[in-house]
Amino acid sequence: MPDVVPTEERAAPVFRSVPFLRLWTGATASGLATWALPFILGLAVLDRSITPVELGFLLAARTAGFIAAVLVAGVLADRHSRRLVVLWAGLVAGVAAPVIALGMGRSTALMAAAAVCAGAGQGACRPAFQALTAEVVAEDQRQRANAAMTFAVRITTLVAPGCTALLAAVVDTRALLIAVGALWLGAALIPPPGTTRVGASGTARPRFTEDFRAGVREARRHPWFLAGLGALTAVIATGYSATGVVLPLVSRDRYGSEAVLAAALTAYTAGALVGAVVVARWQPRAQGWVALAGLACYGFAPLILLLPVPAEIVVLAYVVAGLGIELFNVPWFTATQREVAPQSLARVSSLDFLLSYGLAPLGLSLIAPAIDAFGAEPVLITCAVVCFAAPAVAALVPSAREFRAAR
Repeated sequence: MPDVVPTEERAAPVFRSVPFLRLWTGATASGLATWALPFILGLAVLDRSITPVELGFLLAARTAGFIAAVLVAGVLADRHSRRLVVLWAGLVAGVAAPVIALGMGRSTALMAAAAVCAGAGQGACRPAFQALTAEVVAEDQRQRANAAMTFAVRITTLVAPGCTALLAAVVDTRALLIAVGALWLGAALIPPPGTTRVGASGTARPRFTEDFRAGVREARRHPWFLAGLGALTAVIATGYSATGVVLPLVSRDRYGSEAVLAAALTAYTAGALVGAVVVARWQPRAQGWVALAGLACYGFAPLILLLPVPAEIVVLAYVVAGLGIELFNVPWFTATQREVAPQSLARVSSLDFLLSYGLAPLGLSLIAPAIDAFGAEPVLITCAVVCFAAPAVAALVPSAREFRAAR
């Protein structure tokens, strides 16, 4: 049965809806906590609380927890209340952060186990928040709601590094990790209840693998989703990963300063903020094509790193890339919430997060060896071509024009 949003909530603009504001606050807290953990662990290396080897081990453990949990959580969030999954995910991640602090200087194994739990909490909350948005927000308000969500994420990445660095001058990294736990506690407790979801009474619950396969079948019913997810995964695995590795080198070797690196990353976030504002109100007729064109804009990032251009042009390319990624993200999330069957939404969303973001470290791990073997120029050319070509191929799927199945 489709989710039902109360009539009074449907009539209220999303930014004046108390349930949405609770959801937005909880999701923002989880996003800030997710971003903060690796940054704080990096600070812990600087103050010698952990070693660089331990840092790499903890980040790998967190990624493993994320990947393992995101698929399980998709099934659980479709079987049970999405709000309940958010609660438990936040509590698990909230306990894990102080345990990492407890293990510093005492036990690498304890820190690694806690990092796995932190990643699991992060992975579990992503599809649950995505599905909970569809329960709390009426369909005609979801594009604005998703834009507000992504705007908060981008603001976090823009201002949080400076704020965290300032806090680190006052308190140690253990205290910062406890603060991360408090953020996760907020993410667990603040969001509103959604539509209650229970299986049909008197029927045996299918096995986990059968539930998972049902989610895959639902995803396959939407050719635009498969095409868009393939394009997004290709762009992140190539363009995003290549610039993550090459941009610091170009900043240092070509421009003689890390300032270009900082400026480009800030420009990317600024562009994404502009994109979120634009797409909150703009709904073009061929929305899917516009979204895929925005995704293709990321190709300018690896392309510009090939050329001996002024630093300002590099920064401008990253503004365009950030703008384009939000022109894709917001319609993509909105279309998924609209088109996918409500009882399968969390499972389909978990596939999205697993392939597009959960496997991003795999791309990062392959780019550096590829550069060593073939050189930066061929790798960047290949990545730019993939970034431009993958969305173009996805746009050839008929239902990709509007991210909507033919009626």
